[in-house]
Amino acid sequence: MGRGARRAPRPGRPGVKLPLSGLRPAAGLLRIPLFPLRTVLFPGGLLPLKVFEQRYIAMTKACLAEGRPFGVCLITRGDEVARAGAPEPPEFATIGTLARITAWDMPQLGILHVAAEGTTRFKVESHRVEASGLVVAEAIALAAEPSVAVDAAHAPLARLLELAAARLGAHRFPAQPAYDDASWVGYRLAELLPLPLPIKQSMLEVNDAAVRLAVIARFLADQGVLQREGSGTS
Repeated sequence: MGRGARRAPRPGRPGVKLPLSGLRPAAGLLRIPLFPLRTVLFPGGLLPLKVFEQRYIAMTKACLAEGRPFGVCLITRGDEVARAGAPEPPEFATIGTLARITAWDMPQLGILHVAAEGTTRFKVESHRVEASGLVVAEAIALAAEPSVAVDAAHAPLARLLELAAARLGAHRFPAQPAYDDASWVGYRLAELLPLPLPIKQSMLEVNDAAVRLAVIARFLADQGVLQREGSGTS
């Protein structure tokens, strides 16, 4: 397993803890393979992966063949890559995001470059470990948080995100921007900012876009990027 592949795959080939309150299950129970990582995938986010562990290569091939997603969960304890003598999977957060494979490539035998996109959040209800070491979960899909527009107080965050997108390049962002949508802006900033992983996970778990933007604004004010609310913005 691994992360960070930047080569574009060829498309079409086979301490702030935010509350969990408000998360609502969508209909149905999902049975999904899990890909625990030291990253937090947000809905709409892009995830490049370099896959080389056999269990995850097999998982990726199955997802491609069946047109189904896999689940990404943040590792809370343990390693991304299996170590000899440590067959147990890492511990992981129970709230994650489904990932849909959008493109793939095999630059050399035994290595897959995969591009995936985050879709729906889910909550793991139970899981088991297959003989290969792959974790398969029974999970509940979570309904999307209420859609709200970016308010005037947080408009500077949307402008900051537009500047970041222009500088970093379109390949780092979803094809369809939504700078007026509070959830989209909050998710993208949470991805980009150097926040501790537990805080990023909290940003995923909270079901209130306004709360997420407020925490991000406070972080940026502490870093001197934005002025504090009530003193004007820069």
